[in-house]
Amino acid sequence: MIEVKKLSKIFKDVQGKGMKKSTKEIHAVKEIEFSVKDGEVLGLLGENGAGKTTTLRMLATMLRPTAGTALINGVDIIKAPEQVRNQIGILFGGEVGLYDKLTARENIAYFGALNNMEKHEIDIRIEMLAKKLDMIDYLDRRTGKFSKGMKQKVSIARCIVHDPQVMLFDEPTSGLDVTAARLIHDFIKECRDMGKAVIFSSHTMTEVEKLCDRIAIIHKGSVIVVGTALELKEKYQCETIEDVFIRLVGDGR
Repeated sequence: MIEVKKLSKIFKDVQGKGMKKSTKEIHAVKEIEFSVKDGEVLGLLGENGAGKTTTLRMLATMLRPTAGTALINGVDIIKAPEQVRNQIGILFGGEVGLYDKLTARENIAYFGALNNMEKHEIDIRIEMLAKKLDMIDYLDRRTGKFSKGMKQKVSIARCIVHDPQVMLFDEPTSGLDVTAARLIHDFIKECRDMGKAVIFSSHTMTEVEKLCDRIAIIHKGSVIVVGTALELKEKYQCETIEDVFIRLVGDGR
């Protein structure tokens, strides 16, 4: 389970030089609150720059909050970040960040070791995931020349090798073709079916409506509404989530 409590992040932007130097505060995330139950997918829907990635990076303990906190399965992200990291899996969109000179097996094993897994545990999990994701044929090949779809499978295996209970997806289908995006969609559904708590960040309305049990719309760093797709459409008398989004956010300015 994920519990977000008045989570905030302020970045300081230093402008000018010498005596003319000034510091501008950028409120990227403003006291947001929501929760995600086990076996639930929460869609974090917002335009680019709304605060989605900053929120997920704080939950992943990659960024320290300016204020507020969050609990991952009851563990505080500020008080016990290392313990939190062992309980989360993270899949980002765009460049997947694999080590090109390592094989698929070595990439996955490296992340297993980072999560304090024993070698025999890693070996067992890799064999299981390779079969599940149909990647046995290239498991021991270097990833540098893999297709996007092949790299995405390795990335999926890497982020779940330690069998985390919480999954964070930050626009994971960005730049993927239809087949590779379908793989991600199926993986998200499987995580939910396995009872994991999932946050899926996107600015694509159809993806969010298709995959998510509830939707949190975030705008200029604030969560402005949370509910199921049906609840939001009924509340704002709209036919689609896109219509709801446009009504609440407008043109994003």
